[in-house]
Amino acid sequence: MKRDSRDSRSKRRSAPASAVSRSSRVRRLLVLADGRKEDVHALVRELEPFLAGRVDEVRVERDVRAFYKARTSRAKSAAAQFQPDALLVLGGDGAILAAVRAFSDAPVPTLGINFGRVGFLASAESGHWREALEELLTGRSVREPRMRLEAHFVGTDGEGVRAVALNDVVLTRGAFQGMLTLSLKVGGDWLTKYRADGLIVATPSGSTAYSLAAGGPLVAPSIEGVVVTPICPQALSHRAIVLGATEELEVVVEEASGVTTLVVDGQGFFQMQQGDRVRLRRHPVPWPLLARPGVDPYRRWRERLGWRGSVEADAFPSRDLDQRADEDSDDHGGSV
Repeated sequence: MKRDSRDSRSKRRSAPASAVSRSSRVRRLLVLADGRKEDVHALVRELEPFLAGRVDEVRVERDVRAFYKARTSRAKSAAAQFQPDALLVLGGDGAILAAVRAFSDAPVPTLGINFGRVGFLASAESGHWREALEELLTGRSVREPRMRLEAHFVGTDGEGVRAVALNDVVLTRGAFQGMLTLSLKVGGDWLTKYRADGLIVATPSGSTAYSLAAGGPLVAPSIEGVVVTPICPQALSHRAIVLGATEELEVVVEEASGVTTLVVDGQGFFQMQQGDRVRLRRHPVPWPLLARPGVDPYRRWRERLGWRGSVEADAFPSRDLDQRADEDSDDHGGSV
C-alpha cells in the first residue's frame, strides 16, 4: 500500500495539471540570452558545440531585449523573422518576459535556464542546463500552458492601445504625486473604488511577482484566475482578491494629481490620465512554458521562497546543538 501511495504521488508531481502535455521534438532552436550577465556569455560559448548536430538550425541572440525591439519594429531583420520550434532563454524572469513579448502573437514553447536572482518562470537551474536541454531537444520537456492577460487601454481622446501580459498589468502613480482613485468593474458590475498608490492585476504566473510583494496570494500556475492587489491602499479593508478567469475587468482612473502609468509585465509603459480606462480579460491563447519532466511542480516555490518546513534534530551536528543551547541560555540570562 505504501508503494502505491508513493507511485501516485510521483505521477501527480510529473503532471500537476490536466492541461500539461509533452513538447515535440525540436528542429529549429532560437537561443535568447541576457547579454548583461557574464555567466550567460560563458554558457553561450559552451552551447554552440553542444548543439552542433543536435538540431537542424540554431540561432543565438545575445541580447534578448534588443531582439524584442527588432522583432516588434516595422522593418524586421532576417534574424528577427526566424520562426523557431522552441525558445531557450538564458537569464532571469525579465529575460523570459522579453522573449514572450517578442513572440506575443505567435507563442513558441519556451524553456528558461535561470541566471536571475529569483526566477519563478525558469524551470532549470544553470548547473543543469545540459540535462534540461537534452530533454527539450528530444521532446521530453513538459508543457505548462500559462494564462495571459489582454489589456485594452482606452484614453479620453478615444485612442486605444492593446497589450498582452504573461505576469501582470499595473496601474501606478508617479513618484511625486498623491494617491490615485481607481474604480473597478467586474463583468460590467461595479465592485469597489480604491484610494491607493496603484493596482496590480496579475495572472497565476504573476502572483509570485509584484502582487506577492504587495501582499497578494500565491496562486498555482495550473489554476486559471485573476489576482487583483491594491498597492498601499488607504482603506485597510481593501485586500487582494481572486476573480474568475472568464470575468472581464475594467479599471477607470477616477482621480489623479499627475500622470498615471500603465505597466505591462514591467517592460511596456503607457501613460494614462484622469478619466482613462483599461479593460482586461483572459487572452484566448495561453503561453506554452516548458518545465523539466518528473520535477515536483512546487519545488520552485520552496526554493525561491526559502520554505524549509520542520527542522529535524539530526540535521545539525551535536556540537552545533550544544552551541545553540549555550547561546540561548546567554540570551535569556541563564536557564530557568
